[in-house]
Amino acid sequence: MIEIKDLSKHYNGVQVLNIPELNINEGESIGLVGNNGAGKTTLFSLILDLIQPDFGNVKLKGIQVQGDGGWKQFTTAFIDESFLIGYLSPGEYFYFLGELRGMNKEDVDRFVSQFAEFFNGEVLNRKVYIRDLSKGNQKKVGIIGALIGEPELVILDEPFANLDPTTQFRLKSLLLKLKNEHRVTLLISSHDLSHTVDTADRIIALNKGIIVKDSIKTEETLSELNAFFAVE
Repeated sequence: MIEIKDLSKHYNGVQVLNIPELNINEGESIGLVGNNGAGKTTLFSLILDLIQPDFGNVKLKGIQVQGDGGWKQFTTAFIDESFLIGYLSPGEYFYFLGELRGMNKEDVDRFVSQFAEFFNGEVLNRKVYIRDLSKGNQKKVGIIGALIGEPELVILDEPFANLDPTTQFRLKSLLLKLKNEHRVTLLISSHDLSHTVDTADRIIALNKGIIVKDSIKTEETLSELNAFFAVE
């Protein structure tokens, strides 16, 4: 699903990412962990062609993201609030995304309605602009928006941030369902190791732009990661 080769990025002469090789298979659930500044968002931005690498390339299902937009047909993401359209209501935003992905309004309504519990009565059917929602509710809109259109690859950057504990629990259940029932390839970042552990089968740890651990989730792996971040 994802092939990365000799990927590097520098800012002001400082290396922020250096990944010689990384391969992620279809249907894998990846937890990308690291402290703030580890390079998680930079990696996601390179995968999504939001920024250009200094060297190397990224391929999604064999399609090089630079110069070929074919990967956008099966890939969705929510990185931050810049992915939202603040002057739209949540419903208008969902319809906009649905139209981009070949869905009519009835299809979108039917899809979004299944997440009523996740929204907890604070988002749907309210006459409010996205810009006026709380950070947590904006995050909810962005996450569900990323699921519209049955994507094969979903990338979420710090999806648990700004969510209350109940919503975090519901999000974990949602991600597990995507992984287990729909076989969606998930790439989720967090600086909170516990959230990542609950949703991922494979954990990739970044430190100062370098992969320091890439392993299937086991008790031994978790102990090693806890020890590493305790030192950090």
